Amino acid sequence: MENVQQIKLEREPQETLSMDPKKFILWLFLVTIIMLFASQSSAYLVRRAEGNWLEFEMPQIFWYSTVVLIMSSAAMQWAYFSAKKDQFQQLKIAISITFVLGLIFLYMQFEGWKELVAMNVYFVGNPSGSFFYVFTGLHGFHIITGLIVLVFALISAFKLNMHSKNLRRIQISATYWHFLDILWLYLFVFLLTFN
Repeated sequence: MENVQQIKLEREPQETLSMDPKKFILWLFLVTIIMLFASQSSAYLVRRAEGNWLEFEMPQIFWYSTVVLIMSSAAMQWAYFSAKKDQFQQLKIAISITFVLGLIFLYMQFEGWKELVAMNVYFVGNPSGSFFYVFTGLHGFHIITGLIVLVFALISAFKLNMHSKNLRRIQISATYWHFLDILWLYLFVFLLTFN
């Protein structure tokens, strides 16, 4: 009798944890980005400790671009809440604002690079400048990928494919965009602290 119950228990299917494959891929991608920037941060600190390090003040425009990126995250959250409430017009406006603020952020980063060049801080020459350009350039590249994700979200919003019963695309977009915002805040504080 015990053997029959044991066999019966063994045959019952185990409950599996399920996750949306696209969300899983997103989280794997975010982990790789974290590892990339963690390795760069470590390399930065090791190289800085070796000496021959040019100290320079971060141009003011990077402060302003940080505010712009925070505002874009707020707009992205507005988009998410609008999708949950089926407020389609607000959803379109909020994603559009997020996209425009992302473009403004990129433009301000480029202007910041121009200010660095005016301060004689170049990509080559001193490792501190090189690291600054690499950090901001890598983040800028990921902002571009975030803007591409936003384009697909915007198209989906205009086709009314994003709504309270289909939130996957807006959830993925919002998660990635907020991640990029948090990543920039980390880089900004890191570069301010250890420059």
